Amino acid sequence: MTAQIRRLTTLLLYMALALPALADEPDLSELTNYRAYSPMLSSSGQPSAEQLEAVRDAGFERVVFLALTDSHGSIANEDSIVKGLGMEFVHIPVIWESPSPDDVALFLALMSGAPEKKTLVHCQVNFRASTFSFLYRVLHDDVPVGEAKDDLNSVWVPDDQWKQLIFDVLEAHGVSPDCDTCLWE
Repeated sequence: MTAQIRRLTTLLLYMALALPALADEPDLSELTNYRAYSPMLSSSGQPSAEQLEAVRDAGFERVVFLALTDSHGSIANEDSIVKGLGMEFVHIPVIWESPSPDDVALFLALMSGAPEKKTLVHCQVNFRASTFSFLYRVLHDDVPVGEAKDDLNSVWVPDDQWKQLIFDVLEAHGVSPDCDTCLWE
């Protein structure tokens, strides 16, 4: 019994020592529809100015904004805020009603040009951002379509125009959208 008590005491001591370090970790779960796909890529809905500080504190080096600056919920001067926090800011204004393969191509070039930069991709509610992240992961990180689709579906199921964008971009890169578990309805 003494050895068990010693192990339990040691475990409790380690946990007590680890708790302050865990408390210092920024909590990004407050970001709307936040998804961490890898150590280098995450997506979310629109962060507040305060949440952008948490993004920086979590080690992000780049913020990519995929909505229009006059979109509902966007924050004024986000570019200045992000740059003031020491991160790179990139704005690719994707029109919700007419997303284009050119928008995706610009995003893919940006991401593949510096894949070592820890990046948060965001829009209003993470529909654009999760779709663009899906495409990047499939086309550049070799994530299987089914796995990336499951992550996409955890945020939303793309409507017809966004599904068509996905199909067009995948086809242009010689990748099939089909998989055993992929329901594109």
